[in-house]
Amino acid sequence: MTPGGRRGGGRPTLEEVAARAGVGRGTVSRVINGSPRVSERTRTLVQQAVADLGYVPDRAARALAGHRADTVALVIPEAETRLFAEPYFSGIIRGVSAGLADHDMQLLLTLIRTSKERRRFAGYLAAHRVDGVLLVSVHGDDPLPDLLERMAIPTVLNGRRTAGETVPFVDSDNTGGAQSALEHLIGRGRRQVATIAGPPDMYVAHCRLDGYRQAVRAAGHPADPGLVAHGDFTEEGGRRAMRELLARRPTLDAVFCASDVMAAGARQELRAAGRRIPDDVALVGFDDSAIARHMDPALTSVRQPIEEMGRAMARLLMEQITGGAGTEAIEGTGHRSGSSGLPGPRAPEPPSGAHLVLPTELVRRASS
Repeated sequence: MTPGGRRGGGRPTLEEVAARAGVGRGTVSRVINGSPRVSERTRTLVQQAVADLGYVPDRAARALAGHRADTVALVIPEAETRLFAEPYFSGIIRGVSAGLADHDMQLLLTLIRTSKERRRFAGYLAAHRVDGVLLVSVHGDDPLPDLLERMAIPTVLNGRRTAGETVPFVDSDNTGGAQSALEHLIGRGRRQVATIAGPPDMYVAHCRLDGYRQAVRAAGHPADPGLVAHGDFTEEGGRRAMRELLARRPTLDAVFCASDVMAAGARQELRAAGRRIPDDVALVGFDDSAIARHMDPALTSVRQPIEEMGRAMARLLMEQITGGAGTEAIEGTGHRSGSSGLPGPRAPEPPSGAHLVLPTELVRRASS
């Protein structure tokens, strides 16, 4: 016989604690993580069941003792040059900071650029120095999300690796946003619309390229691979891709760029080639960052609610850490709505994965 009269071997499970206390699994999680959203009677029942069964996994024991690290890691697997050059990252950081403001959690900004730095961070996680991880700029071959899953570290991704992502994430409607950009350009009479897509190893780039292709197909235009070039979400990447497109299709009359930063690079190359914007070539970006507003001419861009994504990431992570109620999988209501509201009612028990996709909106300016 095991502690509390429990039959069988092995460590007691969260489900067994829940059954003994007569409550749901999520309620047990909230109690052992110190959430205030539990009645005193329920807390006593769960704590008694924990004691009876001898349920003391490492993380739960630390939470019951009040020994959480009170630290969240915001991990960006990119070089410092991208972190400081792209307004997207600063927007996410602002949103995350605002989302954590009421939780007395310290934010640890971590850049991971090499396998050595990844191994060092894994050791940091194994030492329980952070309570959860927010991962930004997800590449398809990045092993970190799987590592975090194996280590049972509460995690929320900004974006996702595939359509079937299992780790909780917050994303924007990238496909719908790209479609709205192309519909705008085609509606303005542009016939040879090129795109500077993002890197092929990022799902966000695939989604924006899919939106481009769907809109071209819906308009009855022939698919032309020569009108597609890939950048790396940097200004120099936008310049290289624009040179490539001009060499292949010198008569192109519009370009949709998968980021405002790449659009800034494309604009430089268009001007160097003597092309006027928007008279000769219309230009559209994605993000609606400060770059878009300050370009000359001002850049038409797809707005995604970057700071709101950061706040939503922080909220979903804190719900995991404290055992709070989860969020149903929610898709954006459509790229035309321009809405950026968070979901309303929450599920009574957290689902296996919290997936949130926020809508986008096209902001029209002088470049198109």
